[in-house]
Amino acid sequence: MPKPLTALLLAIAATLPLAAQARNYMFGVSEGTSGGTDHARVLLKYGGLAAALEKALGDGHQVNVVFVREFAQLEEGMKSGRLDLAMARPSDYPARGLRDYGYRYVASAKPDGQCLIVVGKDSPIKTLADIKGQKIVMPEKVAYMTKFCTAELRNQGIDLAKEDVNYVREQEAVTFYVDNGFAKVGAIASYSGAARKWVKAGGTILHKSVPQPYFPLVAGKVFSSEQIGAMQKALLALPNSADGQAVLKSIGIQGFDTGTEAKLRQLLDWLGCKDGVCAAGKQP
Repeated sequence: MPKPLTALLLAIAATLPLAAQARNYMFGVSEGTSGGTDHARVLLKYGGLAAALEKALGDGHQVNVVFVREFAQLEEGMKSGRLDLAMARPSDYPARGLRDYGYRYVASAKPDGQCLIVVGKDSPIKTLADIKGQKIVMPEKVAYMTKFCTAELRNQGIDLAKEDVNYVREQEAVTFYVDNGFAKVGAIASYSGAARKWVKAGGTILHKSVPQPYFPLVAGKVFSSEQIGAMQKALLALPNSADGQAVLKSIGIQGFDTGTEAKLRQLLDWLGCKDGVCAAGKQP
C-alpha cells in the first residue's frame, strides 16, 4: 500500500493531463496542528503564492499546492524528494530538510517567531528568575513551541525538568490557565492566535525569546541556484504590488525574509535536537 503522501500525490496526478504530469512541481504546505483546515482551503490560501513562484521560475512547469496534514507525511515527502518545495511550521521540519535531505533555503516568513513567557496582570513575578518554583503551563510536550520555550529557558538558566510544569494541548488553554489562576506562568508562540488575543487584552509579557525563523520555505535538488534566486527575488517583491499584498494577506504574514538561512541551519542545535530527540522530548 502506498504511504499517505504518496497516495495523495498519485491521486492529484491522476486528475492532470498526461502531458502535464511530468511538468509539475509539488509544493507541500504544512500548517502544523492548526485545526479546521482542509485541502480546498489550503489551495485557496496558498494558490497566489504558488502562482508567484511559478511565474518566477518561468520554465513552463506548474507549481501545485499539496496540503500536508500529518508531520509524518511532511517528513516522508522531504526524505523521498517527492516534495519539490516545502513551506512548513513548525520550523524544525524545514530545518531538517536542509540538514538531512538536501533541500536548499529559499526564505522564511516575517516576522520571526518567538516564545512569549506570560503572567497574570497583577502577578508579583517580575523577572524570569522569579518563575522558579512556580506553577508553569506549556503546550503539550511534543509541540514545537514547547521545545522552543524549553531551549530559551534553558539558555536563561531555568531547567524545566526541575520545575512544576503542566502540559496542555492548545495554546488557548495556556492563557486560560494563567488568566484563571491554575498556573502562575505560561508559554505561548508569538504568532499564535492565543498571543494575539493576549496582547489585544493587555496581557503581561514577562519575557520574549530570541527570534527564530518562522514558516520557512525550502526547495529540493531539482532547482538551480538561478531558480532559487529568482524565487527569492519574487518573494521580496510581493509587498510592492497590490497582487503581492493580497498573496501575503491570504497567507497571513507581513512578507518574506531571505536572510535567515544561517539561523535556520542552526535551529536544530539551538533546540537541543540530537539523534531525533529535542529538548522537550521526542520528535512527533
